[in-house]
Amino acid sequence: MLKSWASMRSRLIVDGPERSPNRSMLRAIGYTDDDFKKPFVGIANAHSTTTPCNAGLQSLVDRAEAACRESGLVPQTFGTPTVSDAISMGTIGMKYSLVSREVIADSIETVCGAERLDAVLVVGGCDKNMPGAMIAMARLDIPAVFVYGGTIKPGHLDGRDLTIVSAFEAVGQWSRKAISDEELGRIERAACPGAGSCGGMFTANTMSSVIEAMGLSLPHSSTMAAVDGEKADSAAESARVLARAIAMNLTARKIMTRKAFENASAVVMAVGGSTNAVLHLLAIAHSADVPLVLDDFEAIRARVPVLCDLSPSGRFATTDLHRAGGIPQVMKILLDHGVLHGDALTITGQTIAESLAQVPSEPPAGQEVIRPWARPVHAQGHLAILRGNLAEDGAVAKISGLKTIKMTGPARVFESEEESLAAILAGKIQAGDVVVIRHEGPRGGPGMREMLAPTSALMGAGLGESVALITDGRFSGATHGLVVGHVAPEAATGGLLGLVREGDSITVDAEARQLTLNVSDGEIAERRRSWTPPAPRFNRGVLAKYARVVANASRGAVTDAD
Repeated sequence: MLKSWASMRSRLIVDGPERSPNRSMLRAIGYTDDDFKKPFVGIANAHSTTTPCNAGLQSLVDRAEAACRESGLVPQTFGTPTVSDAISMGTIGMKYSLVSREVIADSIETVCGAERLDAVLVVGGCDKNMPGAMIAMARLDIPAVFVYGGTIKPGHLDGRDLTIVSAFEAVGQWSRKAISDEELGRIERAACPGAGSCGGMFTANTMSSVIEAMGLSLPHSSTMAAVDGEKADSAAESARVLARAIAMNLTARKIMTRKAFENASAVVMAVGGSTNAVLHLLAIAHSADVPLVLDDFEAIRARVPVLCDLSPSGRFATTDLHRAGGIPQVMKILLDHGVLHGDALTITGQTIAESLAQVPSEPPAGQEVIRPWARPVHAQGHLAILRGNLAEDGAVAKISGLKTIKMTGPARVFESEEESLAAILAGKIQAGDVVVIRHEGPRGGPGMREMLAPTSALMGAGLGESVALITDGRFSGATHGLVVGHVAPEAATGGLLGLVREGDSITVDAEARQLTLNVSDGEIAERRRSWTPPAPRFNRGVLAKYARVVANASRGAVTDAD
């Protein structure tokens, strides 16, 4: 028997009278006496026509809402905001991207907390929908399930698959006259064929995989295509599973354990996921009161190989991963080799091991998307934690597929993403340079923009293997090359990155996990004496508020740190 709204969440203003004032409000929108005996479930709906990632979500919400009613629940739908990272990329609008994670989390927490909802089902698509939802679920600690809107299918042009990164890299090719205006236009028009989140193992698909690995979404759901019928079926089944979780009082924090975070981190390494997963998992763990630090990712990297050959550094799209067995197939391989916690719980009530019981131990023959344990794409994980005088609190590098993982070169210093992109497109960056983009951190940006435009321009210009790039900003999940982000402490708060001068020697050594400014301690001390904090870039509004409270990247850029 499902617990009632009133008994489970103490919704009534006063004990006693059956027809209380707050029930009167609900009767005005059609609620009946029978409804008040049932659990009330919030459906957080991130549907939006601002981005293809979220444009197809309403049909999933409709299916979930109907399934809630059929399962004896009372669904209450409400909206959450979303912004498109890919559309805002390279503009001042990107400053709002990471901020939106907090806005989404706050909005879900606010509605569920104010309305005393018994459970929540979140439907989301673009990058920050997933971590925002997970942060809210952890704060609320009620039964919760996530429904991913699904991945976009690859675009096709002249016999090759395209993703959004194809369009960004085409700009770099066009800048060095490797392709014509016409070809650039053809790529732009073909890269994104319909609804769904960006199609490689970029941030959205990485975070959907994280949620599945943690047990807060259904098996196989994280890699389904947005436009396929199974996606809507999965939304309906998620509502039915949530009803059972309510009956069991299986709340979010019972699932979001330390073991679940380690499982998620292992899957990120195995699929070659986005650097943003590090930032978001730190933030989610903070909300769940689970201890997790940067060095935990390095420990997991050492024992988990990259098993999947996925874009951006590999050949295949997320839809290919789905056909090869999806995240359950990856997890079964990890489980069989002792790097996954099989006793971690899932929203279904089963353990991870129980949910994977029918999954084969070996990936399907005749495909190269998921490799067997004995023949990985890379022997160790691809996300390395770097430290050194330039990153005393740590930095994150994506090193899979690189021929060059160590470089020493002259610093080319830029105070913003726009400055660096202009220099790259103008041919002012040469092989051997170390591009430094600073004042793009959580506080200094503010908002920690993703540097997809300059990194893609470097790849398109043929400099991806011969130029290093370091920043206190972030990278898109679509980024590849010798790049180091999340440098902490950031330049705006006194980090050494803010003291680098044009031409200084910098060493990026992913193998030794070092990020070093090759300048004497005396010279550094002299520069520090003359350093003054930069003035805030915004004095009003959400960006100003964010800059005042945000923690550094090594703590997940959370806004409610102690």
